[in-house]
Amino acid sequence: MRYWLFKSEPATWSWADQLARGAAGEEWDGVRNYQARNFMREMEVGDRGFFYHSQTEKAVVGTVEVIARAHPDSTTDDPRWECVDIRALETAPRPVTLEEIKADPRLSEMVLVRNSRLSVQPVTPEEWRIVCDLAGLVP
Repeated sequence: MRYWLFKSEPATWSWADQLARGAAGEEWDGVRNYQARNFMREMEVGDRGFFYHSQTEKAVVGTVEVIARAHPDSTTDDPRWECVDIRALETAPRPVTLEEIKADPRLSEMVLVRNSRLSVQPVTPEEWRIVCDLAGLVP
């Protein structure tokens, strides 16, 4: 199993929206960055991810599971763009802010710290454990 982080602007697609989709999950569509797309191509069903609210909140607010491997993005006819489907797993009892992540020396190499603009990014198993601990989630 691998770990990821999915960023979304809450005004566009929020954690509440993701939760509302239930077990059916949702296509993680609209990504138009080659590196982020390539990360989605690496994902396997069962991989886990953090759901991160960007823009105003800037915090990890929950965890998700990849439920469908990369496939054509339904929001475009351009064959270059693919996406995965994810479903909500657990709401973070305590959201973990970007400020907290940046302040924790154990997370200094996290992609979120080094490249905060990338909308889909890998998370190491150690980073996963640390952020889960900070959020009050079981890793």
